This record gives sequence, structure tokens and C-alpha cells, in this order.
Amino acid sequence: RFSGIDFEIIIIDDGSPDGTQEVAQQLEKIYGSDKILLRPRAKKLGLGTAYIHGMKFATGNFIVIMDADLSHHPKFIPEFIRKQKEGNFDIVSGTRYKGNGGVYGWDLKRKLISRGANFLTQVLLRPGASDLTGSFRLYRKEVLQKLMEKCVSKGYVFQMEMIVRARQMGFTIGEVPISFVDRVYGESKLGGNEIVSFLKGLLTLFATT
Repeated sequence: RFSGIDFEIIIIDDGSPDGTQEVAQQLEKIYGSDKILLRPRAKKLGLGTAYIHGMKFATGNFIVIMDADLSHHPKFIPEFIRKQKEGNFDIVSGTRYKGNGGVYGWDLKRKLISRGANFLTQVLLRPGASDLTGSFRLYRKEVLQKLMEKCVSKGYVFQMEMIVRARQMGFTIGEVPISFVDRVYGESKLGGNEIVSFLKGLLTLFATT
């Protein structure tokens, strides 16, 4: 609020049973509906469509996308903004795998899966970015719109395709080390189906980019 940067917070909730909407409504009363925009949807329709839905209401030139469960800490947002200004980047991506970035709250299996997925991606796609499966990012609004028109993946592969397509289309990418803290409430699901979907998506991108 004291940064001098004009901002709005758009909250997209897909009918989650965890009280997200009620909390957002309270924040809206405190900070005003010009700063907190709650834009719910009746049911879970996927991350990509949530991006498109949110973009309809975004009035700024840049969009920061983050999880609302505090896995992504807001304290990193000023660093994203500084990085963007420093290099005039089209995208600034939070990275867990560079500098003092890291992951907290995951068991060894989850860490190995994430590292393995990232390593495979680096070898096959050579994307020029160190963390492809994270979703804490800053985009120029028009760049995000162009990427959404090109991306076709769902689920775990979607974030990876966004970076790969960005490189393919000549957009510039900066990185900021972040600490990712696994959610305290609720459960992160990463089962066999998601891993198979990721591998299929990775091979599709390898064949088409």
C-alpha cells in the first residue's frame, strides 16, 4: 500500500469448500472493492480458464499470479517488480532451484519428483529458466494474453508450457529465488495419474516445440 504502485487483488475461487470466499468478502469490506475483487466461479474449471477469467478484470499493465494459500509469500512481490524494471522483462518467474530459493514442508518423495521433473524438462526442452513447474510469476498483461492463446496443456504441464512457449515466441524471462512453503491446511495431491500426465505433456512439448 505504501509502495506508490497502483494495484488490485483479484481472487478467483472455484467453489472451494475451505472458506476462501468468506475471507475474501471480509477483505473486500476492509480494503474496498476497488482493491479486492472477488470473482468466484461455481465449480472447479481448471487453472488455465482461471487465468483467462482473472484477466478479464485486470486493469493494470502487469499481472502477478500466485497461490492464495500462502505457499507463495507476498513478500517476494517487490523483488519481482524490481527484477522486471531492472531488465524490462516480459516475465519474471519465481524459482525454487536457484540462489537462495528452496522448498519447505515437502517429504523426500515429493522433492525427488519435483527435482526429477525439472531435470527431465531441462534436458529435453532447454527452456533457459531454472523452475518450470512453479506458478508464482509476474507477466506483462499482453504477453500473458498471447501465451494463453497458444497454450493447450492442462494440470501440472501447463506452467511448463507457458515458459517453453514464451521462449519460443521470443519473450524475455527473469528469475527471482523464492521460498515455497507447502500449505498448512488442505492437501496437495500429486498421484500416479498426474505423473503420467506430466510425462505425456513433456513428450508432446518435446515433439512440438
